[in-house]
Amino acid sequence: MPVLPSSITDPLWEQFHALIPRRQIVHPLGCHRPRVPDRVVFDKLLARLVLGGTYQQHADHQVSATTLRSRRDEWIAAGVIAAGVFEALHQAALEAYDRAIGLDLDNLAVDGCIVKAPGGGENTGPSPVDRGKSGTKRSLLVEGGGLPIGCALAGANRHDSPLLRPTLEILGRFGFHLPDRITVHLDSGYDSRVTRNLLTELGCGWRITPKGTFLPINHTHRWVVERTNSWHTRGFKSPAIVTDRRAVVQAAWVALAGAVIVIRRLIRKAWTAYRWDTRTARRPCPIRANS
Repeated sequence: MPVLPSSITDPLWEQFHALIPRRQIVHPLGCHRPRVPDRVVFDKLLARLVLGGTYQQHADHQVSATTLRSRRDEWIAAGVIAAGVFEALHQAALEAYDRAIGLDLDNLAVDGCIVKAPGGGENTGPSPVDRGKSGTKRSLLVEGGGLPIGCALAGANRHDSPLLRPTLEILGRFGFHLPDRITVHLDSGYDSRVTRNLLTELGCGWRITPKGTFLPINHTHRWVVERTNSWHTRGFKSPAIVTDRRAVVQAAWVALAGAVIVIRRLIRKAWTAYRWDTRTARRPCPIRANS
């Protein structure tokens, strides 16, 4: 049984396949052993993204754990950005959503989320919410509707405030196609003069919950980033429990999860506005935290 419906995996694969550079065969006889098809490896990586576990647990007669890791690293190294083809896939999904529906970049929200990282490695540190065990923090940036734009990774012991600059700098991937006025919605952990000076430097407005003030989250615009953090941690096991030690691999899993979230929302929103040959008979269900 597939871990994701074909209405999501098929368009994801079509775009991913277009981003993979064509392989140059230099051996005079081609190859001694047939290469495992890229689609098989991609489906296995999607299964690990959703179900978690080790690469050995997802290996079978079609592909080995070594091939899964080597092909993953090959695709990461093939891109010009940190997470390679995976981050390019996420960006392509965002651009497709922007053309078809429209991203709300006038309102942004940022928040940190701490997850377990039992194996340690890069971007890990003692977790203040898990008895000092190894953990990773994701400083997540979302647009006004809650779609993930990107995140900055750091150790679980890092404060949210210093991660704000690298998180907002992710907007640079959109080039000059940004609104003239951007409002950033933040919680009380960012309530400081340093944060306001940074947002002023970047030309952004802000709405920050004051320290010592209880304000229900549904009375602010920050609830969308909390919901997206739930999608990441409850919908995908690999970003929820980080077992990869290298930073580029950790970023690749988060980017792949972001691409799935964006494509799922795009199909749901476009179902009522567009018609296409493979359009499902029923409108897709909304994204849920435990889906």
